[in-house]
Amino acid sequence: MLRKSPWILFPLILVVISCAGFGSSGNTAGSYIFSADAPVWVVSVSAEFPQERYVAATGFASSREMAQENALAALTAFFGQTVQVDTVVASSYQQAITNGVMDGWLDTVEMRSSVRTFALADELFGVEIRDVWLDSRGIYYAVAVMEKARAIPLYNELITANNNVINNLLNMTPNEKYSLNGVIRYRFAAAVADINASYRDIVVLLGDRSSNAIATGDLFRLEAQNIIREIPIGINVSNDRHERIYNAFARNFAAHGFEAATGDVRYVFNVNVNLTPVDLPANPNPFVRLEIAANLYDTTLGLVLLPYTFNTREGAINRSEAENRSILAAERNINEEFGRMLSDYLNSLIPRN
Repeated sequence: MLRKSPWILFPLILVVISCAGFGSSGNTAGSYIFSADAPVWVVSVSAEFPQERYVAATGFASSREMAQENALAALTAFFGQTVQVDTVVASSYQQAITNGVMDGWLDTVEMRSSVRTFALADELFGVEIRDVWLDSRGIYYAVAVMEKARAIPLYNELITANNNVINNLLNMTPNEKYSLNGVIRYRFAAAVADINASYRDIVVLLGDRSSNAIATGDLFRLEAQNIIREIPIGINVSNDRHERIYNAFARNFAAHGFEAATGDVRYVFNVNVNLTPVDLPANPNPFVRLEIAANLYDTTLGLVLLPYTFNTREGAINRSEAENRSILAAERNINEEFGRMLSDYLNSLIPRN
């Protein structure tokens, strides 16, 4: 399921706001007008910019710049009640565009240009400050406007381009699919599908209900989890203490759906544990240093996918208890830090084509 914390408005989706309720925003601004020559939109924004054709909102302030910002914020605030995108999803999508990875999954130059131009716009795409008015008290009023007829095809183009990305991400052989790269591709497809769902919601809010239904991100996340269950991880620990380090790592992999395995497997997690005494002349208690060096290794590609290191120094009334404390510290770090690292690896990587 999609993470329930924290949520943001995807920067490029802020453009499109539903129509209902903007008349009241204009009337609120209008209540501050004392000059007889106030524009129509100050009193009622929908009177000058009909909801059938436009998305519009007003803002006012003691400076022109702030009035314009408030007008754009009025659009943003209303839109935020309807469509939101998870921060991690939005970040991954933006990163894939800025570093050029998205280009590798798009079939045409036109699609690449459309996605890049739209997604990297510095300002709200398709929205313009149509007019600014200064009343007799020195209060500025601004109206932000977007034409629906222009915005709808732009968003539909993005939906088409994102569907192209998803189709290419999922176009794999069975061997490619049932790999960690296959998991990452499905999870990135889920992120793109989430963005597409927000675009689709925008198009519907703008009044276009003709577009076909789109796949949900949760569908691809579920398949990614199904793939994980088919990927065994071989865990090899040298110099372990009663398999405590092995079990700590095995629990983390199991929490993500992987099964520990023995024998000939593609993915192996090699761990070396080193416990050595530490001489502290000023302290009568024995101390030991624990060092762990580990890596997740892809035997097919010959690549280290995820390295992990940990070290600590612990003391106690005897050597055995000092070693026990060091192992406890390692177990805590594996459960917390390595667990986070493994989760980030599976969720944050963006696949290249």
